[in-house]
Amino acid sequence: MLSKSAVAAVLGVLATSTVAHAEDAPKQRFTHEGYTYVYEVKDTKTGQVINGRRFPDAVAFNLSVRNGRVSGVTGGQSVAFKVADAKGATSQ
Repeated sequence: MLSKSAVAAVLGVLATSTVAHAEDAPKQRFTHEGYTYVYEVKDTKTGQVINGRRFPDAVAFNLSVRNGRVSGVTGGQSVAFKVADAKGATSQ
């Protein structure tokens, strides 16, 4: 399952990167706690959508970021929390 600290890393990347055209956006990646997260971010009218997989186990995650909240599914589990909660998370 995508931990809050992993989501914090994704959100940190989002805050520091800009994408001119979402359809041209390359997949992004980072490593956290021995897993590599590969994902893409799409801007929508209502917020951002983050879709990707965690490797080596290929666990999918699909997150929506809107109105200061993160929600979605990771590893078959529903997740929902405030963006501020993820930003406060730390890696172990």
